[in-house]
Amino acid sequence: MSRRLKRRKPMAEINVVPYIDVMLVLLIVFMVTAPMLMQGVKVELPQAAALPVGKQDDEPLIVSIKADGSYYLNLGKEKEQSQSLNVVQDKVGKIMRRKPNTTVLVWGDQSVPYGSVVALMAALQAAGAPSVGLVTENP
Repeated sequence: MSRRLKRRKPMAEINVVPYIDVMLVLLIVFMVTAPMLMQGVKVELPQAAALPVGKQDDEPLIVSIKADGSYYLNLGKEKEQSQSLNVVQDKVGKIMRRKPNTTVLVWGDQSVPYGSVVALMAALQAAGAPSVGLVTENP
């Protein structure tokens, strides 16, 4: 009785090198774009030595004030569109009703009058923001 030995074909192996390459490229793309996500309108921030805000799960809501006193909100397609203080207050109020723990940050140009910043902060607190942070540049 002779047994015939069947030769098995070797199993095809998956080449994972291209997948690793793609994942590394995606990692680099996310590392580059992540810091760009938290930006408001371009303003000249005042310089002050302050502790950074702690890590948070949700993206903060950023309200910017340019040197001419115009207000901007980092929401949707209207990031670069100037808005009145009442519109900003209404939109922030809607967001705070949905997500009451959202951090609100103010990006104020250093040449903006103090009264404009105080008026904005009062409007944000009236909209339901429990605390409002001021963003500064490190000297």
